[in-house]
Amino acid sequence: MHPIPRWADVILIPLISVLLAAICAAILLVAINEDPIEAMNLMIQGTLFRSEGIGFMLYYTTNFIFTGLAVSVAFHAALFNIGGEGQAQLGGLGVALAMLFIPWPHWTLAIIGASLGAMAFGAMWAAIPAYLQAKRGSHIVITTIMFNFIAAALLNYLLVNILKPVGSMDPATPSFPEATHLPTFRDMAEGLGFDRMFGASPANVTTFLAIIAAFAVWVLIWRTRLGYEIRSFGKSATAAKYAGISPTKIIMIAMLISGGLAGMMAVNTTQGEAERLILNFTEGAGFLGIAVALMGRSHPFGVCVAALLFGFLFQGGAELGFWTSIPRELILVIQALVILFVGALDNMVRMFVGWLFSFAPSRGMA
Repeated sequence: MHPIPRWADVILIPLISVLLAAICAAILLVAINEDPIEAMNLMIQGTLFRSEGIGFMLYYTTNFIFTGLAVSVAFHAALFNIGGEGQAQLGGLGVALAMLFIPWPHWTLAIIGASLGAMAFGAMWAAIPAYLQAKRGSHIVITTIMFNFIAAALLNYLLVNILKPVGSMDPATPSFPEATHLPTFRDMAEGLGFDRMFGASPANVTTFLAIIAAFAVWVLIWRTRLGYEIRSFGKSATAAKYAGISPTKIIMIAMLISGGLAGMMAVNTTQGEAERLILNFTEGAGFLGIAVALMGRSHPFGVCVAALLFGFLFQGGAELGFWTSIPRELILVIQALVILFVGALDNMVRMFVGWLFSFAPSRGMA
């Protein structure tokens, strides 16, 4: 296969994969007697030009940035962390404990405490599978996905039996103190004349935290010695070990960072949106982070762009479900198609792009 330029690997291949997924989705819409052009127009209008649409898209995007970064860091160490869902749930527990049991005077301090709690609990939940992989040889995919179910059961027990307010039937913690509530985009835009753009959407300052996290991951992976060791281990564990890099150290550190990033998602959902800890607040974002990382080629910038696309699909799907007879589940099918082409059929697209570039030298010579 002809060598593929870096820019084509990062931009062109994911773009072709998304285009193929869109074509398949259009065929499905035609098969159920719906107009794909009208459906796409409704998704764009509802997400980008109607009140609250942009806010909800940014809210979902923030979640996907954190979980996508979590998977990406593990990918660089050749680790498939499929436990982002459970790590995010435990991150929510860390946020709730920090908000309920520490008297924060202002949200600027509370968000720091929530972030630390989310990272600590998410990292702790990732540390056990990491140790089992490093010391016992247990496969990280099996252990992390099993820990997702353990996390869900643990959170269910804590909310129903311990953290739920006395007399309440709702499996959720009490609401966090008002001083810990994060300002939304509407609050920040108030007075600037475009606060109506965001409406009552839950998008909040955590979006900026996600962007900072993406920049921090870029610095870590490409500008530090530790990042070089992580990438070296991911490329060849044998060569890295020969060079003096400890496999146990890299596995543990990469998974701790990965789990901490997944846990950070809970700052957006638990402190920013619900303002309390509730069941099922992750809504599958931990699993979707895998698709975001694959599509973004495990690069922070690519992860942010891919997260924005999936945020658009989530909000656009809600618009379709509300205004048309198209079932909202079709958006799940479209997401699955994106994952199919970006992940499982990546080599097929790569071979096609390599074939296209094989003509470039001959044309240049001509």
